[in-house]
Amino acid sequence: MKLVTAIIKPFKLDDVRDALSEVGVQGITVTEVKGFGRQKGHTELYRGAEYVVDFLPKVKLEIAIDSALLDQVVEAIIKAAKTDKIGDGKIFVFDLEQVYRIRTGETGKDAL
Repeated sequence: MKLVTAIIKPFKLDDVRDALSEVGVQGITVTEVKGFGRQKGHTELYRGAEYVVDFLPKVKLEIAIDSALLDQVVEAIIKAAKTDKIGDGKIFVFDLEQVYRIRTGETGKDAL
């Protein structure tokens, strides 16, 4: 089992969710986060004053999947989230040792 964590631009969330549904992903955890990468934020003008926005709004997706789906999930996220501009995001893949479904007591792949 794998845990895929993706950091994407907020306006791409619906596209990514639809792409993941098409490859068979049944559940996603979404968190609104802030951060920066190589772009180091940007400068904005507000009421005549210029200020630096160090942390940009992002969306963090966490997806627990069977290892067999990994390549399809990563490819779906890349295709749906890509804008070819700086700040498109990153995907991190972790080994997932165990999963428990609280309601039924199922474990492992059955709990996904």
